[in-house]
Parts: sequence; C-alpha cells; structure tokens
Amino acid sequence: MTCDYQIRPIEPRDDDAVAAIIRQVMPEFGAGGEGFAIHDAEVDAMSAAYAQPRCSYFVVERGGAVVGGGGVAPLAGGEADVCELRKMYFLPAARGIGAGSAMMQCCLDAARAHGFRRCYLETLTGMDAAQALYRRSGFAPICAPMGGTGHHGCDRWFIRDL
Repeated sequence: MTCDYQIRPIEPRDDDAVAAIIRQVMPEFGAGGEGFAIHDAEVDAMSAAYAQPRCSYFVVERGGAVVGGGGVAPLAGGEADVCELRKMYFLPAARGIGAGSAMMQCCLDAARAHGFRRCYLETLTGMDAAQALYRRSGFAPICAPMGGTGHHGCDRWFIRDL
C-alpha cells in the first residue's frame, strides 16, 4: 500500500485546521457537550500549547491539507511519569489508510523521548474504531479515570506501559 499522507510536528499555520477538525469530529461521536476536550482552551492554539516542555503534537497531511492530529502531554494532576494521549482526531479522509497506527507510533515514540513510562487516554462509548486502535497499540482498559483532565464526559479509560 502506498502512503499518500505525511505526519509532521504541528506548526502555527496548522492551528485553525486542527481546531476545525476537533470541532467537527468530536460532535460526530457525541462529544460536543460539557466535559469534553472540545472546550479546552488549547484547542484554538494547539501549536503553542504543545510547544511546552514534555509535549508533542503531530498533524496528518494528505493532499496538502491537514486531515488529522494527535499528541502527548503530561497528564494533568497525574504522576510525573504518566503522559496522556491527547486530541487524536481524524477527518474521514484520514481514516482507514493506516494514519491512526502511524500517528500512534509517533505519539508513543515522543512520549518515550520525553521520559514518560506510561501513557493514559480517555475516550467514550461509540468510538469503536479508536478503541480498536488503542487495544492493537497495547493499551488496556482501566475502571476509573486518572489525573484531573476535567473531561467528565468520557466513560472509557486506557493505559499502557511505554
């Protein structure tokens, strides 16, 4: 299979596209209300938010357009060795082409490079393709949330060792 997409670190010129993707994809899966990442302050300035220490965010570019993204950052309110996989969303143009697995590898590699030993994520019922990717990537479900993300709308939590 030919790879017709590119994954690269986010740049300031990507901020509007990434914000638009987050605001389009989250409601598609019922995650538009209170308690979801769509309302996080960083959504409008992702490049600046992920320029902070121990943070990385990547975009998927296809046909010259940004069609997805994902990143890692320290887990808010969590232990120092735990990062969170954050804001990994893809437009339909980036689904089913292997970009999710490739993005996951970029994020986990970045997490290791930042010195994290575990990676946590939050999602919700109905995001079945995402949960299948998480399980294929070595994540195991846990029974309760970790840290203090403020995303009380999420009802599924996963973790994996790095």
